[in-house]
Amino acid sequence: MTRLGERTWTELEGHGQYTVVVPVGALEQHGPHLPLDTDARIAAAVARRATHDDPMLLLAPPVAYGASGEHQGFPGTLSIGHEALRTVLVELGRSATEWATRLLFVNGHGGNLPTVPDAVAQLRREGRDVAWFGCAVPNGDAHAGHTETSILLALDPDVVRLDSVEVGNTTPLRELLSVLTRGGVAAASTNGVLGDPRGSTADEGEFLLGLMVGELRDRAARWKPDDRGRLG
Repeated sequence: MTRLGERTWTELEGHGQYTVVVPVGALEQHGPHLPLDTDARIAAAVARRATHDDPMLLLAPPVAYGASGEHQGFPGTLSIGHEALRTVLVELGRSATEWATRLLFVNGHGGNLPTVPDAVAQLRREGRDVAWFGCAVPNGDAHAGHTETSILLALDPDVVRLDSVEVGNTTPLRELLSVLTRGGVAAASTNGVLGDPRGSTADEGEFLLGLMVGELRDRAARWKPDDRGRLG
């Protein structure tokens, strides 16, 4: 793994066709048991593991703030909104592609959509080779439930407050969309959890991380963005 922030400019000049990998997360409530930076942690971990053995993949520091207005009903949430996030990503893309061949955003927060693909689409219209990848697993629950809790137990069990684990609203996300649109997560779940984190394990978290890392590696190697810049 090559961390971009640890390099000097002279170590990068004229030494290859680099792809800059930027994790994109958020700082928002994740129930009473998970840290506010859960999404950034997951995006950074997936990007770090996927880039660790390729010196042409440069891991950039994460974009730690995202569009989290739906979580604003809970203390601790810091959201920059969709307009600001889009501007940040577009300007990062313009800057990176002045010297790097490609740029890849690894998004860990569902609430950052559709802004991430919108920003990537803008950059691609400008002729820049930019793409994005979303950290998601099949049949994962919506927020601070079994999926994210298992992953955090695998990454850093010390940050998971196991004595504060509570079940939240387990209604499928598609059935909650109208409530979430009107009143945010607080209108759907008093504890901020959309799912059931009980019974989460580090072993399952490692398995889920492996799925995402493997998928990211495969898609990055193929590098076939669709019309919205998502790696397929």
